[in-house]
Amino acid sequence: MEIPEFFNAQLLSELEALSGTPCYVYDEATIRRQTDIMKKFPAPFGLFPRYAMKACPTRAILALVTGEGIGIDASSGFEIDRALRAGVDPTAISLSTQELPSDFDQWIKKGVKMNACSLSQLRRYGEKFPNTSIGIRFNPGLGSGGTAKTNVGGPSSSFGIWHEKKEEVRAIAAEFSLKIERIHTHIGSGSDPAVWQRTANLSLALVREFETVESLNLGGGYKVARMADEVSTDLLKIGEPVAAALTEFAEETGRKIRLEIEPGTFVVANAGYLVSRVQDVVDTGTGGHQFLKLDSGMTELLRPSLYAAQHPISIIPRGRTVEDMEDYVIVGHCCESGDLVTPAPDDGEKLAFRNLPKTQIGDWCVIGGAGAYCSAMSTKNYNSFPETSEVLRSENGDLNLIRRRQTLDQLLANEI
Repeated sequence: MEIPEFFNAQLLSELEALSGTPCYVYDEATIRRQTDIMKKFPAPFGLFPRYAMKACPTRAILALVTGEGIGIDASSGFEIDRALRAGVDPTAISLSTQELPSDFDQWIKKGVKMNACSLSQLRRYGEKFPNTSIGIRFNPGLGSGGTAKTNVGGPSSSFGIWHEKKEEVRAIAAEFSLKIERIHTHIGSGSDPAVWQRTANLSLALVREFETVESLNLGGGYKVARMADEVSTDLLKIGEPVAAALTEFAEETGRKIRLEIEPGTFVVANAGYLVSRVQDVVDTGTGGHQFLKLDSGMTELLRPSLYAAQHPISIIPRGRTVEDMEDYVIVGHCCESGDLVTPAPDDGEKLAFRNLPKTQIGDWCVIGGAGAYCSAMSTKNYNSFPETSEVLRSENGDLNLIRRRQTLDQLLANEI
């Protein structure tokens, strides 16, 4: 992706007056476009798309996405409560979680759907809700992610019930007269489309073995191109063989299986930008590097440090035209060398430079691909930096503040 032309000096000046820097900016038009594509995923017997809210759970984003008829995939009880406070219909929420709270029954009674992600979760559900329906998240035996840290399938992953434990699932379901109505699989974020397709086939094989199943949830994790040399998953293209398999399955069995998908990154990644200010320019002499120090960093953008993730970066000069280009390493404001915005691809501990317009202190730095797992996964409050503000750019170009910057009093509020 490229940084849009609307990030010009005029807009950035308006943004500074509205919220200061650093701040996140989300583009409403992009989010609506992505949800429209989601809703067109091929599904011959019905589709219910959900948004993986862990990608970006800000209230205004939840309202925007669910207003498009998209449900919610929650990964914790706190996410459920957050979605409910945002006005989301509880019957549109599905819970798949590593940690099932002791009071989970409060949400089930409101209509929230649940996928049991372990045998103990299935038993706990059965004890509280016998003679009801439940979904099962299986680990299908393989996984794929943009990095090993985002691969959540296969024998090295704890997510879901191992696929060979089907008989134990049946036994617990029978003990509590549970109807298994949904099979759920999810193999990772940024997954390889070919591996995802294999997983879809394995998931349908699980559906075949549980005759009461009415819907198949294939999770999300669709690869999104943030950089020019990356390739996005074509959602409609990868959906075609899934639709064909569901049609063939219906012809063989008479069972018309409804499909569910749960993208997060696909919806918001390239709709979000981190706007920061260059607050210092330093160098380490001959044979060294030129560094741009931002008023942001891992407190807002952890992905480069955590995954060696690459993000598009643009410098917008303040009050001047620049033609000369320079190589810069870009770093954050936290007091550790790991706060690196431009790591080498596939090695987060190595420096890499970007060729950018000759930069001065005070220039703006706009980082793209920051809509997913940035605000939601930041190291806010490290070095006591406050949680930053968030802005939604409407379809008519207006800037609307959707999260205020945290104050020091708010940061200290729970200390005793």
